[in-house]
Amino acid sequence: MSNKIFLRKGLNIPLKGSATSHIARSISPDIIAVKPSDFRGLNPKLLVKEGDAVKAGSPVMADKKRPEILICSPVSGTVKEVVRGEKRKLMEVLIESDKKNEHQQFAVPSYKKDANAGEIKQTLLSSGLWAFIKQRPYGILADPEKEPKAIFISAFDSAPLAADLDFTMRNDFENMQVGIDVLSKLTTGGVHMSLHADNFAGSPMHRLERVKTHIFDGPHPAGNVGIQIHHISPINKGEIVWTIDLNSLAAIGRMFTKGIFDLKKVIAITGPRAKKPCYVETIPGMPVKDIIDFAEQTPEKKSGELLPVRYISGNVLTGDNIGENGYLGMFHNQITLISEGSYKEMFGWALPLRAQKFSLSRSYFSWLMPSKKYSLDSNLNGGERAFVVTGVYEKVLPMDILPMYLLKAILAEDIDKMEQLGIYEVVEEDFALCEFVCPSKTEIQDIISQGINLMIKEMS
Repeated sequence: MSNKIFLRKGLNIPLKGSATSHIARSISPDIIAVKPSDFRGLNPKLLVKEGDAVKAGSPVMADKKRPEILICSPVSGTVKEVVRGEKRKLMEVLIESDKKNEHQQFAVPSYKKDANAGEIKQTLLSSGLWAFIKQRPYGILADPEKEPKAIFISAFDSAPLAADLDFTMRNDFENMQVGIDVLSKLTTGGVHMSLHADNFAGSPMHRLERVKTHIFDGPHPAGNVGIQIHHISPINKGEIVWTIDLNSLAAIGRMFTKGIFDLKKVIAITGPRAKKPCYVETIPGMPVKDIIDFAEQTPEKKSGELLPVRYISGNVLTGDNIGENGYLGMFHNQITLISEGSYKEMFGWALPLRAQKFSLSRSYFSWLMPSKKYSLDSNLNGGERAFVVTGVYEKVLPMDILPMYLLKAILAEDIDKMEQLGIYEVVEEDFALCEFVCPSKTEIQDIISQGINLMIKEMS
């Protein structure tokens, strides 16, 4: 059974550098970074010290308030360094791989027979895979003491230059099915999976069993699980739902079939500064230096300046600017390479033609060339200015909320208004396009983050 949902609002950003469907390399990193910042809601307690030997699946840190929630090492090796920031805040744990890929073996219940929800939860908690289930509202670590009204999975990614999940997950179909079988025992509301209308018939995802399938048709952010939840089963006050991505779903499947903590994934190397956009097989926490040869190092010339490469873990809208010394995020399926944009242009928007510029409005001629791809960079094309009502946010946000009024309620720290205006339904990625098209250059995602952190503080 399936139903089709049409989304008319949104925007597909025509960025150059989409990955071709071939795996160029399998990377076995020397160093892996485990970052507590990848797990929202985690108050980390370090469980290892420098020099400790670990296996893939060995606990590295735990949540202070809920010590049963563990974060585990993706590789076997030695804890090389514990990196701390201001006030000794734990930033990351660096693990040097021994290349042996030794896994800690877990005893798992038979999910096909009489395993109950309690046994399944205990396995996910002890193996560290519980941390890969996110809870809405707020996109935080799921609470193992609560039952969600449903579990939601997005089987496609509509973000700019996003990895083709049908390609990256093509060898994990059976593992995903096991993951669905397991998770379906944790809720009475069922597991909901959303696919895009463009490739529904050709995607193997529609053959997965014990899921409620939904078809979405429309531009980005149609692939955001928050947008999908809003149109399938909106979150009201007092309700919770869980979400999980396909790679984490496959990792749960491998746990219940092999008894090992295995986070291997295929990611896309994309962007205008990628030499040959392609895919690589690796594990989360990989250092960017392992793919630095994929970046076009010949400086790009714009406005008389030589522009260096910006390394983004994730997509250009929601990813992290990690630099060439950074590490792949735990939940990211791509690395995007674009040019740093620190230059200024004479005459700015008033310059005639500007055929290399893309705009949502008809200020430039990009609307006459809908199939053209652009080599966009990080230049703001102006500076932050007055936060004004323009109606442009509503054009790219396919949700039945008032985005400008929600943002103002957050800035005013008016919790009652925030609740009424939809704070329970959103996370930062849902407002990423609003930030992209914002004429005021306002950091919209930062405002949403402030609102979510305020609600979490009030909740605790």
